[in-house]
Amino acid sequence: MHSKKILSENLKKYRQDHRISQEELAARAELSTRGYGKIERGEVHPSLETLDKLARATGLSQSALLSDDGSMEPAVS
Repeated sequence: MHSKKILSENLKKYRQDHRISQEELAARAELSTRGYGKIERGEVHPSLETLDKLARATGLSQSALLSDDGSMEPAVS
């Protein structure tokens, strides 16, 4: 599966599991709602900086966000 699609599905699953909106996750990641929406729809590849912001906002590692095994393991601090 393509990395944009995997990231898109993982972010959407995270939001649904935690019952938060795109707007809320975008704010947590310090991204615009529009920019976050493009990432979640799989329209763009985020930069490494943006991927790091998403990882911090979700508490997941970058590798978990890009993993297609469905583990969604939290990042180790």
